[in-house]
Amino acid sequence: MRILLTNDDGVFAPGLRALYGALAGNADVDVVAPDAVQSGGSHSITIRHPLISQTVDVNGYFHGTAVEGTPADCVKLALSALLPEKPDLVVSGINAGLNTGINVIYSGTVAAAIEAAMMGIPAVAVSLQIYRDMDFDGAARIAWRVIDQLGRHGMAPGQVFNVNIPELKPGCPLGVRVARQSVRQVIDQLEKRTDPNGREYYWLAGDYGNLDDDAPTDRLALRDGYVCVTPLQFNLTDHALLAEMENWEWSDLG
Repeated sequence: MRILLTNDDGVFAPGLRALYGALAGNADVDVVAPDAVQSGGSHSITIRHPLISQTVDVNGYFHGTAVEGTPADCVKLALSALLPEKPDLVVSGINAGLNTGINVIYSGTVAAAIEAAMMGIPAVAVSLQIYRDMDFDGAARIAWRVIDQLGRHGMAPGQVFNVNIPELKPGCPLGVRVARQSVRQVIDQLEKRTDPNGREYYWLAGDYGNLDDDAPTDRLALRDGYVCVTPLQFNLTDHALLAEMENWEWSDLG
C-alpha cells in the first residue's frame, strides 16, 4: 500500500512525525505537508502566488516535501505533480486538537482529506484532543488500527473518514464509536483589545474543546471516552430541500 501523509500543523509537527512512524511500518509513505502551521485555514487554495516546495529532513526521522501553501494545496500538488504514482490512501494528521462538530468546516486537516476524496482517493483525517503532554505516538498506533480496520471493510474512491481520538488517560479509549457530526453551535467570543499604539482590535476566542452535546454525535462519543469515526461527504446539496424546491412555481424573471 502507498499512502500520502499530510497535515495542517506543518511538516515538522509532532503529530505528523508520530503518524509517519505508525504508517511506515505497514506501507510506503510519501510526506507532502505545509511548511508552516495552517490551522483554521479550511479548504483554501493558493491561486495568486506560486506554490514553492522543497525537500526537508524532518529531524533525521524521514524526508518529506514542505510546501509554501495550504493543506489542500499540498494534496493537489502531490497528486498532480510530485508523486510518481497515485497513492492508495491519503491520511491527514495527527492534528493537535479535535476536529468535531462544525469545527470540521474550519479544519485544514479535514480539508486535506476532502481534497483527496474530490480527486478520487479515499482519505482519513486524524485528530487528537488537546491535553498536557499529548501522547502522539499512542494516538498514532490507535489511528493505524482504525485505518487498518477501515481498509479491511473497504474504502472506496471519494470516501472520507474523520477520526477523533480522546485524551489518552488510563482506561481510555474505551473503544471505537461511529457517530454523526454534531451541529451544536460553537461558543465563539471576540475579545476586544487595544494595542500599544491605542488601536482597537479583536481576538477570536472560544470554547473549542467543549464536548457538551447529549445527542448521539461525535462530541458525545469523545466525551464518553471513545475514538469516534465519522464518514463525511463533500457534496453539500440539501437533497430533501432540493426535492421540495423542484415542485415550487417560479415567477417569470423577464
